Amino acid sequence: MEEKLTVKVEDIKAGADEMVCPVQRALYYIEEFLKGPMCGRCFPCSFGTYEAKLRLHGIIQGEGKGDDVDALIRISENMSVSSFCRKGKETARYLKEYLDTGVFQVHIKGICPDAECMKYIRYKIIPDKCTNCGVCKTVCEEHAVSGQERKVRFQTGYPPFEIREDKCNCCGQCMPVCPTGAIVVTEKTTGRVITGKEQEVLV
Repeated sequence: MEEKLTVKVEDIKAGADEMVCPVQRALYYIEEFLKGPMCGRCFPCSFGTYEAKLRLHGIIQGEGKGDDVDALIRISENMSVSSFCRKGKETARYLKEYLDTGVFQVHIKGICPDAECMKYIRYKIIPDKCTNCGVCKTVCEEHAVSGQERKVRFQTGYPPFEIREDKCNCCGQCMPVCPTGAIVVTEKTTGRVITGKEQEVLV
């Protein structure tokens, strides 16, 4: 019989810290905690972490509301006081640490400051910078880039390439290959560029 590997909360924290967005970090930590270290012997920890997982998932999917943040604060406080073991208390402290940053509340407004939550961002091609080279279209595995490659340099009559939001999975493979820096990441709600070389608002 294969021996089950013991997962430590320290290892989970290390994995979560590799992410940038605090909400993504919290969800990763909670999901991994549920898979391994969480023993399920006390109500505040077992039910609290499961509810936290659902709330965090909703926020990342752009479906979060103010009461989700309130619920997460309540869960972290209850777990911190009532969890029987150190693992549950450490999970509560980890969650509370990021709740205190205010980033969760910003997500509720439709903005991921770190541009890591797909539902809050979109990739966009700046028309004036696009040369129709077609490199972005070649690397896109989701076939989200549409446009006709310009066969003759400086030849007119070709509209700039576009990224189809309904197909784009925000993998980011197109940005580093664009020779003119025409691809940027913008906030869906405001159009503000948050990653890229342009700094104006794109509608």
